[in-house]
Amino acid sequence: MSELRWTDDHCHLHLRGDGGGSDVDLADHVDEAFVAQAVADAREVGVERMITVGCDVADSTAAIAAARRHPELFATAGVHPHEAKQGVDGLEELLADPEIVAVGECGLDFHYDFSPRDAQREVFAAQIALAKAHDLALVIHTREAWPDTFDILDAEGAPERTVFHCFTGGAAEARRCLDLGAHLSISGIVTFKTATDIREATAICPPERLLVETDSPYLAPVPHRGKRNAPALLPLVGAMVAEVQGRTVADVARTTWDAATELYRLP
Repeated sequence: MSELRWTDDHCHLHLRGDGGGSDVDLADHVDEAFVAQAVADAREVGVERMITVGCDVADSTAAIAAARRHPELFATAGVHPHEAKQGVDGLEELLADPEIVAVGECGLDFHYDFSPRDAQREVFAAQIALAKAHDLALVIHTREAWPDTFDILDAEGAPERTVFHCFTGGAAEARRCLDLGAHLSISGIVTFKTATDIREATAICPPERLLVETDSPYLAPVPHRGKRNAPALLPLVGAMVAEVQGRTVADVARTTWDAATELYRLP
């Protein structure tokens, strides 16, 4: 067992499927054996808390079911921009569940455009309002949509507790996020050789505003890139953050644990 304590603030443990990337299907049920093993493996390396993230109403329900079975897990409920064409009907009913610690992931994805952009904007704005109405953190996904993302947040007002998950911008975008009062969540992409912009953004992020995530089963860090990701690989992300910021790994574990506790109001 590791002496360090980590929080994986964004993963998808309730997903089914055998591999990473777009081949992993959204769940309509929880693979309990897989979740139990993933949680056990994570605990072995000090990952004691994991936030499993919903991407539509059915998926969020599955996230809640997983969290109910494991004290190490907490859930979010949201509608991903890919699913924005579904709207948000049924989402608010999930937000009162005690396992829920945030709204999301939600936002804009203009890379794939799986939902019309107008629908993405509308559903993103609706979830900002829900986060504020229910006093929950907001988990943002943005890809190739920074100007629109900032415009909507400026218009709607960013919730007091907001995180840009799997941050993929550079230093300029990081400063805009930080000016909004938001946190940055750094994924395994920070370990990729080509991720210079993300490392530059990581370097300027105050420790108290920085979190670490796996986004598993996606985006496994080097040297596991291309394989299925898991919360047990989170310490590799933390180690790269420590290297970039010139800190010890133990300090990164401590500050990211504290940041996640505050952002999500975790016990």
